[in-house]
Amino acid sequence: MSTPGVDKAPMKDDFLKTMREFVLEGGQIALAFMDKRTDSLKSDQSVITEADKRISALAHAKLAPYLKQPGHVLLDEEDPKKANYLNQEFLEKTPYLWAMDPVDGTRLYANQMPLFGVSLGLLKDLKPWLGMVYFPALKELFYCDGEGSYFVQNAFLPDEKKVKIKPQDIEVTSKSLFLLSDLFFDDFSWDHESCRILITACAVTDVCWPAIGRGVGCFDQSHLWDFAGSWPIAQSAGLEFRNWKTGKVLDKVSEDSFKKVNGLWQLKDYHLLSTEKNFPVLKSKIRPLKS
Repeated sequence: MSTPGVDKAPMKDDFLKTMREFVLEGGQIALAFMDKRTDSLKSDQSVITEADKRISALAHAKLAPYLKQPGHVLLDEEDPKKANYLNQEFLEKTPYLWAMDPVDGTRLYANQMPLFGVSLGLLKDLKPWLGMVYFPALKELFYCDGEGSYFVQNAFLPDEKKVKIKPQDIEVTSKSLFLLSDLFFDDFSWDHESCRILITACAVTDVCWPAIGRGVGCFDQSHLWDFAGSWPIAQSAGLEFRNWKTGKVLDKVSEDSFKKVNGLWQLKDYHLLSTEKNFPVLKSKIRPLKS
């Protein structure tokens, strides 16, 4: 399905350079508008800020050279055409699917809290490939270059410190943290005694943090743009999204995996991100409120 010649290293390096520039500039925009209280509510009562709008425009500008080429599409939450992309025939003809979240954790950001990220992911042949997630207020960067993933502290500063992300093998204990969706308790209860929980209300945090051992996984039902950038990073740590009911691994994008109405591009089912070993352990602690 890939276009001949486009997978060569120089093209990938160019993608990564553009992604790095985007998250850095996007992070600068986010910090510049963080205390200006420019937020408003959309029709679904979710928050949108001036930073969201400007970072979204930045993504379209940065990716314009690629988007003019056949086989490249940008999935943007605010794009009125995004419904057209959730079609299997269209997806199969799209070797490069970019997915961007200008400010993930927008409600936290709008309340001047530092736990938010700028995220951009690139799927190749509908599978997670390159990812870049920057937490500007924390000065932390997570990225995947298609071969390995890295965690960078003091990112974009002279004293930045980069470490390669390695597969995690953390046992679930009463000291562990499992990251939950902020809507979790609408549908489930949790066995608090055998594993602690944390609700960050920031999807990129929920996926990136377990990749470096800040938690044993997460339980979420996100939109694709929420986790596309962090997805390949989690995979580098040996973490997979599994359907919490069936255990089926989500390893590529397909039309059938996502809602087509009310929550477009949102996963149909909750997925549990963890190592294969920890999946049954964590699943056993989730108790549905309804049969």
